Amino acid sequence: MNKKLSIIEVFAIILGGIIGWGAFMLPGSKFLKTAGVINTFIGLLLGSICIIIIERSYHMMMQDTCEEGGEFSYVYNKLGKNHGFIVGWFLSLAYLTMIPLNASALPLVVNKLFKGALDFGYLYTIAGDSVYIGEIMVSCIAIIIFMLINLKGIKETGRVQTYIILLLVACVGIVFFGMIYTGGTKALLDNYVYNYRFDLKQISQVFAITPFLYVGFDAVPQLATNFGFDNKKASILAVVSLLVGMMIYNILNISTAIAFTPEQASSLEWALGTGVFNYIGKAGFLVLVIALGASVSSGINGFMICSTKLIGAMGKKEVIPSIFSKKNKNGELGKSIVFVSIISFIAVMFGREVIIWIVDMSSLGAAIAYFYVCIVTFIKQERFIKKIIALLGVTSSLLFIFLLLAPFSPARLSIQSLIALMIWSVLGIIFWYKNKV
Repeated sequence: MNKKLSIIEVFAIILGGIIGWGAFMLPGSKFLKTAGVINTFIGLLLGSICIIIIERSYHMMMQDTCEEGGEFSYVYNKLGKNHGFIVGWFLSLAYLTMIPLNASALPLVVNKLFKGALDFGYLYTIAGDSVYIGEIMVSCIAIIIFMLINLKGIKETGRVQTYIILLLVACVGIVFFGMIYTGGTKALLDNYVYNYRFDLKQISQVFAITPFLYVGFDAVPQLATNFGFDNKKASILAVVSLLVGMMIYNILNISTAIAFTPEQASSLEWALGTGVFNYIGKAGFLVLVIALGASVSSGINGFMICSTKLIGAMGKKEVIPSIFSKKNKNGELGKSIVFVSIISFIAVMFGREVIIWIVDMSSLGAAIAYFYVCIVTFIKQERFIKKIIALLGVTSSLLFIFLLLAPFSPARLSIQSLIALMIWSVLGIIFWYKNKV
């Protein structure tokens, strides 16, 4: 039991996956210019409701299948190797891309604190993003640190994650109340409330990316074998984490809205950071940077856990080479942890812009996994009410997939992301064929 995770440690891992780099950057780069404050709130709320509905199928899944690998193992056991591989392949995309995304955000934190201190050793420019040796070094050091923590054991990982999340929540609260105290609510009301107009297009653009925003709740089935408590409590934790995550996204969006109009926010490199610096000063900015650093660190750690659990399970089922299922002396998936770290090292070399193209696909990868879990649950459950809940989950998942792929959808994936999706799908087909032979 001393190696099992406590309730607070599991909560910290889930919330760490939900609140990452995007929570601090999206208010300026997407939320305010796309949907303002109220329509963003509605989009996030509707997305949360749909994910909670999907989570009910996850709860039923965990009552049936309690294995490392979560959705992959469930679908593999119920529908066979082919469908299991599809879920594992797309879900691994959703997990793996989040590590380099968060790791490549750490240099931004350092550069904000020390005025471009890492912009040395220019290497190349990809998709308009300049890549520097200094930035790569910091990203890789962060990955190495969390690789070593994960190699020591899940209990140590959970303890570190708890400290990080407590720091994150405290700093976000300080920033929010500091912005209200110094900035007031007049500009917020004038720019976003008094002229508010309900807009389904705006709401759908936020709603469609909620699988990406909330993919951290997926940690629950991946950690199922590490709980020091029953699955019912784990399910409640997932829902609470989703609601807390939604609240933090909205708090940071409102904090940005206090300082800027949508046009002003979208013209700034980091609207939230600029607003906090202008209204609260250097001390407030430092607190915000600490919060951002904590969120990025928790994202790296949380998704390293999920990625290694999933890849280890795929190795155990021999969907990929079985070497990935081998455990080290601490009982951890050592080969998987190192493999995930190496892939993350390579990814940060491509720069943030390319990583963001790939990350945009992670919403689709997560939605495909959600669909499979819900459809299997619908097929296997006998009670009418459970079938209805699973069917609602299927509908929610298909809605996410439709909004991301439909050519006329306001939330459709960019051309670059679709190309990356096709490349990932072709790689999956090649890998599957070679592994099968």
